[in-house]
Amino acid sequence: MTALLRTPAADTPKDAPVPLSTDCVADSAGGLTFDLADPGAKGAAHLLLRLRETETDPDTDDAADEVRLPLTPAGDGRLRAVLPSSVGLPEGRWDAYAEYGGSAPRRLVPGLNDLRSLVDRVPTGARGHVAVRIPYVTKYGNLTVRAWHRAPHAEAGELLLGDAELTVRGRVFGIAPTDGAYVEARNRRWPALVHRTEVTTQGADFTCTVAYKALVEGPGSWDLWLSPAGAAGPEVRIARLLDDVADKKPIFTYPVTRLDTEGGPVEAGPYYTVDNDLSVRVGAAD
Repeated sequence: MTALLRTPAADTPKDAPVPLSTDCVADSAGGLTFDLADPGAKGAAHLLLRLRETETDPDTDDAADEVRLPLTPAGDGRLRAVLPSSVGLPEGRWDAYAEYGGSAPRRLVPGLNDLRSLVDRVPTGARGHVAVRIPYVTKYGNLTVRAWHRAPHAEAGELLLGDAELTVRGRVFGIAPTDGAYVEARNRRWPALVHRTEVTTQGADFTCTVAYKALVEGPGSWDLWLSPAGAAGPEVRIARLLDDVADKKPIFTYPVTRLDTEGGPVEAGPYYTVDNDLSVRVGAAD
């Protein structure tokens, strides 16, 4: 995917403030560095990351929904803020702003996004979790950071589409798979509908095959969960996070398979959700 991206600012009213363009560099550990022009404003400067209100848990403290990073001189008339991988960023979409002194925060727009280190990233998983932060441009032309924090994490790799089945190859981070590992396809509409399939493992890698005919009893979406240590261990949502694509649903598309059933023909196939989780959709054929 594109690793270096310069995005023009969205159209703004003539009397609106000039958008603040921000370059962003991602590192392989999950950290981000933000660079923007120094406007020469008085007072302390900060870069703010604010969790979208629609994704905020109303029971959490408001302070947990904002991260303030100091903007310090970086030379050549630039200011810099650093978000280390060690700073926790809960899952969600974090909108980026700049704040100078006591002035109102101003929304940032993306300049140059250097995401090369995210391509084919392979974290160690030694901390028991995987932290992913991907800066991207919103449909309004603004800068937002998509964040995930999975502990442990099951990364979907190659998807093999057969005549009537889906084979998933992936890798587990943060926990060692055991011989008792299995995958469950869970119907989102009817939670009582669950189809379990065996998993083969080799080191941290796993492979499973989901037969579409086992899912036709429940139309809609079937979410894929891995239990890497069997029933006594954690349940891990299978997802694809370790690259530079913030929203995979409209980009990673797969053909569907047509099946004949007692209730008529249906179509089934994999897709990635808005959270980049892997699911299978089953529905009536056209």
